[in-house]
Amino acid sequence: MSFFDRNRKALIEKGIDPARLPPGQYSTERFPVLHVGDVPTFAPGEWDLTIGGLVDNPFTITLDELKAMPPVTYTADIHCVTKWTKFDMSWTGVRVRDLFDRAGVQASATHVMEVAEYGYTTNLPLSDITTDQAIVAYAYEGEDIEPIHGGPVRIIVPHLYFWKSAKWVRRLELRDRDAPGFWEQNGYSMYGDPFREQRYTNDR
Repeated sequence: MSFFDRNRKALIEKGIDPARLPPGQYSTERFPVLHVGDVPTFAPGEWDLTIGGLVDNPFTITLDELKAMPPVTYTADIHCVTKWTKFDMSWTGVRVRDLFDRAGVQASATHVMEVAEYGYTTNLPLSDITTDQAIVAYAYEGEDIEPIHGGPVRIIVPHLYFWKSAKWVRRLELRDRDAPGFWEQNGYSMYGDPFREQRYTNDR
């Protein structure tokens, strides 16, 4: 029996529905650390987020201003393209669509580019970052997000592979067409659906 088969069997023994685990994934209790480049640090008041591109009212929001907005907390399963899945992760933040409503998204906007510290980017359709569970998160399990996991603020889009949830996000840019981000330029899927196992460019 392979490692992946043993892992799924263990889920069943724990009473967890193995259908929650996408193909090619294994469940873990750990929270692995994976990122490109160094972990940035921000002095108090230094971090901010800009909503720009195809919007009527671009703006920049500070961390204190973000936390003053109506928060949402939910629990979701997270799936990393490197094959680990962690169940029941609790996140708190502000829905991306609430920020977009404030900015006034133009009718021509179809996609969003997440831009993070050091220029890291990842792309996704507008419809995927405006769901109920797509948030700009500032807390994990009720605590500030650790810098190694993307704090002070990261994107959470749980229904796509986790690289689509940029750490240390600094800008959300509305666009009228799709374009590859960092990993997408380096052979990863433009979309990244875990249950369709869209890891790489030619995965359908």
